[in-house]
Amino acid sequence: MSNRFLKTIRCLNPESDLCKRGPSRVETTGTEQMYQNYFKVNRYDLRHETFAGGWTPVISREIFERGHAVGILPYDPIRDELVFIEQFRAGALIAGWHPWLMEIAAGIIEPGETPEEVARRETLEETGLEVNRLEFIAHSLCTPGGSSETIALYCAEVDASAHPDTAGIDEEHEDIRVFHLSASEALDCLARKGINNASTLIALQWFALNRERLRQQWLQQ
Repeated sequence: MSNRFLKTIRCLNPESDLCKRGPSRVETTGTEQMYQNYFKVNRYDLRHETFAGGWTPVISREIFERGHAVGILPYDPIRDELVFIEQFRAGALIAGWHPWLMEIAAGIIEPGETPEEVARRETLEETGLEVNRLEFIAHSLCTPGGSSETIALYCAEVDASAHPDTAGIDEEHEDIRVFHLSASEALDCLARKGINNASTLIALQWFALNRERLRQQWLQQ
């Protein structure tokens, strides 16, 4: 079994314990591997405490396990520009959506890597840009009802003028268009509901709240 599927990432949000209330105990009574290739699906038989104080009966849940990810919003504070990518997504196609999505750079954490190391690696691989400073945005579960995957989001300081037109790793069949928008254009796209994937939406909403502080801080330093 690949270490990819055994790796757990502690919650990086500093205030994450403040919202915990109620039940806390879970018992796992059985595990069955349903599928494994690059990703895997496990079935877990478990029961947990209820809010009323008792226990549920044993329930079965299939969980899609693909590892943990990092997403990066590259920002140039001097030019006040954000860098995005566009690439084909099979999941969007199967959902009936246009399969070329405007996204932020992202990638899976491999064994032995920290989220910050992945942020720098994936920004270079997917946008062609070196990262200077990183600011942590948030760490969240992607689809907790059916997947163990989490994503840690960062804003990365870059020189937006240096990005190539295309990027990606050939061996991973990546065909990526790289482009930049002014911060105002990107936030207008957000306001017009033009973003249709969660990591980009969350990162841009954070940026909308922190743009002036972040730009002033990075320019002063």
